[in-house]
Amino acid sequence: MASTRKSNEIPQFREHYQNFAGSGRNRRRPQLPQDEYRLSFEPRRGGAAIIAAAVLMFAALSAAVFAQKPAESSKPFILGTIEEIQSAELGEKRTLNIYLPAGYDSKSTVKYPVVYLLDGSADEDFIHIVGLYQFNNFEWIDRVPKSIVVGIATVDRQRDLTFASSVEAEKKRFPNAGHSDKFAAFIEKELQPFIVKKFNASNDRTIIGQSLGGLFATEILLTKPTLFNRYIIVSPSLWWNNGSLLSLPVAALQNAALQKTDVYIGVGKEGLTPGNPPRVMEVDANLLAEKINAAKNKNMTVKFDYLPQEDHATILHQAVFNAMRLLYPQPGH
Repeated sequence: MASTRKSNEIPQFREHYQNFAGSGRNRRRPQLPQDEYRLSFEPRRGGAAIIAAAVLMFAALSAAVFAQKPAESSKPFILGTIEEIQSAELGEKRTLNIYLPAGYDSKSTVKYPVVYLLDGSADEDFIHIVGLYQFNNFEWIDRVPKSIVVGIATVDRQRDLTFASSVEAEKKRFPNAGHSDKFAAFIEKELQPFIVKKFNASNDRTIIGQSLGGLFATEILLTKPTLFNRYIIVSPSLWWNNGSLLSLPVAALQNAALQKTDVYIGVGKEGLTPGNPPRVMEVDANLLAEKINAAKNKNMTVKFDYLPQEDHATILHQAVFNAMRLLYPQPGH
């Protein structure tokens, strides 16, 4: 409502304001003319009715809005599925994180390679390794085939990924260690048949392992090489049991009937290993590559990759990416 006060009334209002703005106990309310007081502080009778109606309308609208259920626009982002398998070999239930590639159809006859990832829990390496496979099989990259990724969730790394050690310090530090034979039996006799039965899996099998996982993958390669046809071994803990794996004979690798097998060995700038005396991680990894090459099996290729910008903590992601480039050197597959 527009004010009808004339310009010559402004000084009078200013005087009232100055009185109201006084300090201390002398502060008093301005004595405005009745009309001005009503205009400034009291709604007229008609205004009161309008305001009351507006308040009621606002309350009604608010009640209607809050009575409605919030829009359910959020949906979960699905990366894969979780399976459980009861293992007689291990005497326990094991959790598997499964990634199925785009376009996967259980009713189709199309078969997919399977990647078995050690340390495959959701809070370990499953998510970022799946990302590498998904990225590298984009049609405009087409470096690796669409693959099923099986993340084997960790229960006890020292128990599952190491063989028995004769080093007293290791036995004392890791009292549960030394049962990789049972874990290998679980993979061979239970896990792989489970995956083949439940999913459209081909005979193309890759294993990825780092650190103790790399030690386990190396043990499988040297003792049961046909269990996988592609090995991605990263920063293997070959120092275990004073490097005894490096002394194993290579007879299993010299089998002329061995399937075509590709091996990637990656290591960063990692330096001295645990153990007494300590070993050098880079040297051991290089010795492993030389050992495999010494088998002189024409069906086996080895790619050794030194990543000086990476260490034991940071190497896995970059190493697996490099493995894809080296093991699948040409676009397509």
